[in-house]
Amino acid sequence: MQQKTYYPKAEEIQRDWVLLDAGGQNLGRLAARVAHILLGKNKPAFTPGVELGDYVVVINAEKVTVTGTKTSSKLTTKMYNQHSGYPGGLKTVSLRDQLIRHPDRVLREAVWGMLPHNRMGRAVLKRLKIYPGPEHPHGMQKPHVMK
Repeated sequence: MQQKTYYPKAEEIQRDWVLLDAGGQNLGRLAARVAHILLGKNKPAFTPGVELGDYVVVINAEKVTVTGTKTSSKLTTKMYNQHSGYPGGLKTVSLRDQLIRHPDRVLREAVWGMLPHNRMGRAVLKRLKIYPGPEHPHGMQKPHVMK
């Protein structure tokens, strides 16, 4: 008896909108949950290599927390690097400054680290919408609210 792997067709894929509130949640746990939903691992028809995931809207990204053994120092020691490609073009920003200026980038970097680093991961990351405050323009999609 031969068992075949289920491979969903393009017309069978249904993408929902999931709304997550990041207020008071831990950065790493929230990023793992978002990556799980983006990849579609929460669906029974999950197949590796197939984009089954939902759209994820994260609000209140500026209120995300950081925990751990070095919580107070993690805000200053965790650095985000960006290079322009030119000599001496390295810019370094601490986690504290990044949360103040661009809180969406902090969560996006954490989620990207949990996704596959290939063209599928880049396509999946485009379905992630992050907003620093409680307002978002995706109200017409009727998202499932998860806390």
